[in-house]
Amino acid sequence: MNIVYDFLIMGLLFAGFAVLHTFTASTGVKRWVALRFPKVMPWYRLIFNFLSFVTLYIVYELSPKNGTPIYDLPTPVDLIFAGVQFLAFLGMLWVFKYISGKEFIGIAQPLRARKGNYDALKDLDEVIPLRLDGPYKFSRHPIYLFAIIFLVFRPQMQLDYLFMVIFFTAYFFIGSIYEERKLTEKFGALYTEYQKRTGRIFPGVCKKKS
Repeated sequence: MNIVYDFLIMGLLFAGFAVLHTFTASTGVKRWVALRFPKVMPWYRLIFNFLSFVTLYIVYELSPKNGTPIYDLPTPVDLIFAGVQFLAFLGMLWVFKYISGKEFIGIAQPLRARKGNYDALKDLDEVIPLRLDGPYKFSRHPIYLFAIIFLVFRPQMQLDYLFMVIFFTAYFFIGSIYEERKLTEKFGALYTEYQKRTGRIFPGVCKKKS
């Protein structure tokens, strides 16, 4: 019964984080801020990332801690899993070669605004080019792909960590749906064609049907 209780409490906390994160990441909210507080908009991404980090930390602190071990892999299996995690980490670095780290974090926006190269309503919180090369050839959301692999291939697994993996994976899949609505709105038929030939997160999986 305690396991079910822990799962539900953690799920509710994580759902609260996900709803808040999705709401503040929505185009509607960003446009509202851009229209009413255009001088704040260049800082929106940086503030958004900071608050997301703080909120996630609060969720972690409030979540039940159930360190019941599920498995602790023996050598050399644990080394194989650690190796997969390392490759996933390298995969995330690979993704960041194809996106602007400064834009992603939110540093580039206020710098562009200072130079007069920023349109609050057009740019909103981030300039997003359509990326089709590199890791984006295999996954429409490669950062989610490598993050899931990194989380899953932990050599030691405790119950609360398993819950976290489940909730993060669910959020990546659900969040990608909302992200793709914005991308389809922005890039139209070009993105729709991309959806047809490339898997959403896992290569070849969840392609858009013709």
